[in-house]
Amino acid sequence: MSSYKYSNKNKKNNLIKRVIKICRENPKKVRNFVIAVVVLIIISLGVQMIVEEARRQKYVVYDGENLNEAKYPGYKELIDKLLEEHPNWTFTLFYTKLDWNEVIENEGHSDEREYPLNLIPDSSDYPDDWRCEIDIDKRFDNGTWMCASDKAIEYKMDPRNILNDENIFQFKELNYVEGAQNIDGLKEITDGTFLEGDSISNAIIEAGKKSDLDPYFIASRLIQEQGRQGTTLSKGYEYNGAIVYNPFNINAIGNSRDEILENATSYAYEQGWDSLEKAIVGGIEYMKEGYINEGQNTLYLQKFDVVKQDGLYEHQYMQNLLAPTSEASNMKSVYEVSDTVDYNLNFIIPLYENMPEEISEE
Repeated sequence: MSSYKYSNKNKKNNLIKRVIKICRENPKKVRNFVIAVVVLIIISLGVQMIVEEARRQKYVVYDGENLNEAKYPGYKELIDKLLEEHPNWTFTLFYTKLDWNEVIENEGHSDEREYPLNLIPDSSDYPDDWRCEIDIDKRFDNGTWMCASDKAIEYKMDPRNILNDENIFQFKELNYVEGAQNIDGLKEITDGTFLEGDSISNAIIEAGKKSDLDPYFIASRLIQEQGRQGTTLSKGYEYNGAIVYNPFNINAIGNSRDEILENATSYAYEQGWDSLEKAIVGGIEYMKEGYINEGQNTLYLQKFDVVKQDGLYEHQYMQNLLAPTSEASNMKSVYEVSDTVDYNLNFIIPLYENMPEEISEE
């Protein structure tokens, strides 16, 4: 053994002996010191737990009294009005713990982002200030979509603009409710569309039961994605010698029709979706695993990713800012036609920190 190693070993042994001696000679001081250290550790952990709890998102069933009107202005009156009109409904308050202004800033377009998170149709039907200043004249997707402005995003994201009979189904929990969704209602929504027919309706109902997903939502999403008459992806498209289907437009991304079609059909081919029924069932499983199980279990939350999982904002099902509005309208009309709109349906209401008292205007 070298003299250096021997010297170090001696020093270590001497230090240990000295500590033992001090502990023996001053047991009370040592005990008090240890207690003080333990107390400090407990306090530190307690503070850390309090901070983490304050940041943790949570869900609370609304009971009519447990909503702070000063902190979340304008919510209570609107929810109570809906409850008065639909007493069987329930509401779950979703405390996002996210600052409203930061949410809008992150949902808005920026120079650092190649593709906007939110798009609106290139149409004169919408105000000029609904187009974002960045890339104001640029077209996206298939060339008919434009970047949405912060004002448009604020209007569509503000929950108080949705807490009314017309738009509330954007917040409906997308679960299967026995008796609330039936084959007659499904036929009503699919009549005259590419989904028409008993085989498709039965496939949607059975897949909804199996996956605990609202069949009316499934049909509404398909019509939202494909239109009433369907597109190439729902009618079948030849890829690598096989006819494939992708009615949910999964992986249909790109900035040209050819690029979008290539990405969507190659995905369908890899999944073996060689019939519309297979593609519907497979698409439902994709939504269940990729969105519902991640907490994005309303139309609103699938559009606006404000659920803290691996990240925020980017994990959205669609870019279309208007999609939740139109899908919710379809769903509500089917519930009304099937006379199940007043069943025990639950609605998940997002709450943001530092919300302005004034409701966002169009």
